[in-house]
Amino acid sequence: MTIMHVPGSKSVTARALFLAAAAGGTTVLRRPLVSDDTEGFAEGLIALGYRVERGPEAWTIEGRPEGPAVAEAEVFCRDGATTARFLPALVAAGRGVFRFDASAQMRRRPLGPLTRALRELGVDLTHEGEEGHHPLTVRAGGIKGGRITLDAGLSSQFLTALLLVGPLTSEGLEITVTDLVSAPYVEITLAMMRSFGVEVRREGDTFVVPARPYTAVAGYAVEPDASTASYPLAAAALTGNGVTIPGLGSGAMQGDVRFAEVLRRMGADVDLSHDAVTVTGTGTLRGLTVNMRDISDTVPTLAAIAPFADGPVRIEDVHNIRVKECDRLEACAENLHRLGIEVGTGRDWIEIRPGTPRPAEIACHGDHRIAMSFAVAGLRTPGITLDDPGCVKKTFPGFHEALAGLRAEWGLR
Repeated sequence: MTIMHVPGSKSVTARALFLAAAAGGTTVLRRPLVSDDTEGFAEGLIALGYRVERGPEAWTIEGRPEGPAVAEAEVFCRDGATTARFLPALVAAGRGVFRFDASAQMRRRPLGPLTRALRELGVDLTHEGEEGHHPLTVRAGGIKGGRITLDAGLSSQFLTALLLVGPLTSEGLEITVTDLVSAPYVEITLAMMRSFGVEVRREGDTFVVPARPYTAVAGYAVEPDASTASYPLAAAALTGNGVTIPGLGSGAMQGDVRFAEVLRRMGADVDLSHDAVTVTGTGTLRGLTVNMRDISDTVPTLAAIAPFADGPVRIEDVHNIRVKECDRLEACAENLHRLGIEVGTGRDWIEIRPGTPRPAEIACHGDHRIAMSFAVAGLRTPGITLDDPGCVKKTFPGFHEALAGLRAEWGLR
């Protein structure tokens, strides 16, 4: 059985950086994800005057509950959605003038539900170009708090940003959500806020966040990234081999660990213990219909291996992945067509017919998840290449080396 260690969770690392910056005292993050996204978040904090020291195995952050240490700053968010959405909320609770911009890819992704909510709370915020998108300027003077209604149907990160900033307001927040996608990511947020000393009360669709100081955590361990784990798990199911991911099991905060259950439904053998997950391929992949609303980051992983199933694979209720790094529904369909596979799509679904993929160049659209997913398909289809293999640096800079290691260990050509 192959043991593979995957990098730390991007979602957990980003939330931990926010919480550590907002908490009184010094927090040490152990085994954080080191990637373009998380480095961008850390650089953003540094630009705002926070003290961040990055070592190979641990990052140390000195918190400032009062907000940024500078009165004026410019932050470039790169491609990072968490940076682009969380940091404007963080600075709004402080004082000063802060300008944010991002890559062309991130400029296309929506911010509107979050920035409208911040404006409702009295935050002076200006979009400099297209309304609801970067770049933007926040003229911060603190947040009083109060009641707001939020549509989180495009991204749970809008709700997470407001939840995280709630304790920094003077009166707390009551957030009523009218729609919510990727709900497990919100559970990560609530669990991590609890670890930093703040308990959020949930009353149906309303989240009640107290105005209460965060407390630093001397040693906060970042669990492995469950979305990243989907690639070696899918590789094992696809090739009839076995792989174990330590540190990620039934006790994980991340909902994407449930991707292993999708592989079980397709015929793979799955062993999910409290702190590890093992997938062993059985030589057969079955077709299925699956709702992936709550684990939508793993949709491309499933789409890429779907042609090898013995029947159609239909993925439903995933409209939100049309506004990720690219339109992932269309990107999956486009690349499956390149491979000679019959595909149908709708507003929030994709259906993939079984077939024998042919060699082709994959159009990554600068999206790390498209690149990594179709690289896995290449384990069964020699000749699959990527037009932008370097885009994996966003979350897993060592991905290609890790996949080559699996290929060699499993004796695949």
